[in-house]
Amino acid sequence: MDTGHVTKILRPIWTTKAETAARVRGRIETVLDYAKVQGWRTGENPARWKGHLENVLPARGKVAKVEHHAALPWKEIGAFMAELKQQDGMAALALRFTILTAARTSEVIGAPWDEIDLTAGLWTVPPERMKGGKEHRVPLTEAPLATLRQAAEGREGDDPNAPVFPGGKGARSATGLSNMSMLALLRRMGRSDLTVHGFRSTFRDWAAEATGYPRELAEAALAHALDSKVEAAYQRGDLLEKRRRMMQAWAEFCARPAPASDDKVRPMRRAEAG
Repeated sequence: MDTGHVTKILRPIWTTKAETAARVRGRIETVLDYAKVQGWRTGENPARWKGHLENVLPARGKVAKVEHHAALPWKEIGAFMAELKQQDGMAALALRFTILTAARTSEVIGAPWDEIDLTAGLWTVPPERMKGGKEHRVPLTEAPLATLRQAAEGREGDDPNAPVFPGGKGARSATGLSNMSMLALLRRMGRSDLTVHGFRSTFRDWAAEATGYPRELAEAALAHALDSKVEAAYQRGDLLEKRRRMMQAWAEFCARPAPASDDKVRPMRRAEAG
């Protein structure tokens, strides 16, 4: 394989599917590096970026478009949650928990029971399971706690490494849900227009448009790093208890079965940022 072969593969998707194209290039490079170590090929790697393909293909940052995950409008979350409550199965419980905690899919389906403290109402996700590589504490109010108790029904033993949301044969399975389980549930509900990740945007829009909670609280709930290094330096805590109040307000809003009309939405009391 030479540079011509590599560019022939990449060019058709380089500007239209930038993320996929970048992964394909990286995998080709890895395979060819392995082949060279094994003595199956010689010479420079034609899939390398620096000093090579960067001279013939535009930088990913110049062609990649921001991909927005399909999100439910925040005013419709109550009606959606009411419908979700009627769904059976572990995927439905996992999706409910995901929405109520504004967590990522991988964080939820990979959670073992030893990360959960039901008494303290706290979920502690270790650094190795977080996108940002930093421990993330999630306050658990009554609604997500009730979901966890329901997920635990039929659980055998007290293995701390058992998945909170098991796949396979339900609560007795030793493996967690697959990363497609909740998306498949959305499709069964006739909501193929939505993505699981998009509910994080729903939460963020609600916090910004319907409440007076400070931006940094919502960003902390989403485990987003602060853009400002100065702001990050001063905010060393994780604002856990203030986030607990915000997540309680979110759970209460999610429990409203009917969409909120514009004339009934009132900004909530502004929480202190300090």
